Amino acid sequence: MPHFFIKKDSIKDGKAVVSDNENYRHIARSLRARTGEKLLLIDEDQIQYETKIEEITPKEIVCTIEKFYPSKRDLDFDLYLAQSPLRSDAQLIIMEKATELGVRGVYPVITDNCALAKSVTEKKREKWQRVMYEASKQCERAKIPECFEIGTLKEVLERDFDKVLVMAERSTEISLKEYLTQNPIGKNEKILVVIGPEGGFSEKEFDFFRSKNLPLITLGDLILKAETAVTVTLGNIVYEYKR
Repeated sequence: MPHFFIKKDSIKDGKAVVSDNENYRHIARSLRARTGEKLLLIDEDQIQYETKIEEITPKEIVCTIEKFYPSKRDLDFDLYLAQSPLRSDAQLIIMEKATELGVRGVYPVITDNCALAKSVTEKKREKWQRVMYEASKQCERAKIPECFEIGTLKEVLERDFDKVLVMAERSTEISLKEYLTQNPIGKNEKILVVIGPEGGFSEKEFDFFRSKNLPLITLGDLILKAETAVTVTLGNIVYEYKR
């Protein structure tokens, strides 16, 4: 069922009216929707509405609300990703998969071996945010994650997190499964996952992590591409979480 974000003031007397240009064009022109077809809408209070199209005018789409309920497409804890941006499509894949796996936000960080210059990443931030928006629609997420401003590892780690997991393919102390068994994630905890570039973190950065007493965690003996490591790490964290 197609999924679209609307404002709660669009809901009245059992009807939902879609009138913003973007959604209207997508539904009426791209999808060529017809009366009687179903739409799934969601407002800023994370309420989902199962609707049926009643009327399509030149300016708006009027839907009858058949059912509404709080969205369940969310995690019970706050998951964030700090990641060194990659080139081209690889970074788009990361933004899409991170959104699908429930992150609240992504912190693009400039590292010693980062593939992109800061000036380049700043220009791409808007596009990355758009990918997260579209991915949220595709997987029926109620809240769109945020692509934060470009920063450094030091700046991100100065923020308040309950747990920080540094994923490292070589200098490692414990496996992800062992860490999560010994340090289970609690409901409403704020978790940051840190993943480096294709070239890995530098020795200087590893020394920085150690100075902060952060665990260096491994996914096993396989060496993964950065975009694969993001998907595997986030997927395993979601899987291992005990509700």
